[in-house]
Amino acid sequence: MALVSMNEFLPKAKANKFAVGQFNMNNLEFAQAIVEAAIELKSPFIYGVSEGALKYMGIEFTVAIAEAAAKKSGLPIALHLDHGSSFEVAMKCIRAGFSSVMFDGSHYSFEENIRLTKEVVKAARAMGVSVEGELGTIGGVEDDISVDEEHANLAKPEEAIRFYEETGVDCLAIAVGTAHGMYAGEPNIHFDIIEAVSKAIPVPVVLHGGSGVPDEMIRKSIAAGVGKINVNTENQVACTENIRAALAKDAKIYDPRKYLTPARNAMIEVVKSKIQLFGSSNQA
Repeated sequence: MALVSMNEFLPKAKANKFAVGQFNMNNLEFAQAIVEAAIELKSPFIYGVSEGALKYMGIEFTVAIAEAAAKKSGLPIALHLDHGSSFEVAMKCIRAGFSSVMFDGSHYSFEENIRLTKEVVKAARAMGVSVEGELGTIGGVEDDISVDEEHANLAKPEEAIRFYEETGVDCLAIAVGTAHGMYAGEPNIHFDIIEAVSKAIPVPVVLHGGSGVPDEMIRKSIAAGVGKINVNTENQVACTENIRAALAKDAKIYDPRKYLTPARNAMIEVVKSKIQLFGSSNQA
């Protein structure tokens, strides 16, 4: 099966009150773990790729790996640019074979965010590519971008509704109290904002910073209207912890397969647990 846009499964997720996971692809082992878990549970999913990961892997390798996963699995898989910083980056990814892009204009003024997002939507739609927009500022650390709690701004429902109406994005990430990275304590998610926005627009709300959020909060977010949830840090932690453990157990290991295999297996379990929690099992 070829890579698909998020519109192949997000409308169904919104209608049937489940969420599709975006799991970030950082290397081959991440890609393999994510698709193996999805095959087992018959779930659609999204490969998220940040600009930092693109620089690390190379855009050609990134697309080739995702296409191989789609072909092998037969699942509906979207290859999605995560937090795209410009129109140019989004177009580069679309030309290379990405089936979905996010334009993150949250650091611009509200009006400028609308204007720039509309440009991306217009070009992407002509190519059959889905677009995610963002409103409000999500805290935490992702790649080299750090936003402290003081500068994280919650989205205003009335602005989010207008943003959708003027841009026509296929899903909308709004700042509701989650953060990138792991949490020191429990996040304070504003479910009322999710519900107010979700009831007023026909596309799903996106929850960024899904790693480390308590299961009950995830379930409540989905019930309120979240249809896409991003997970990266939990996979990174599972991967790294298992590599450290393998190397600590045997200092003579030099074959990468000896420590990357347990790391990959650990990530498979993380992704399976998230797919089950999100309710996307058997939705492919």
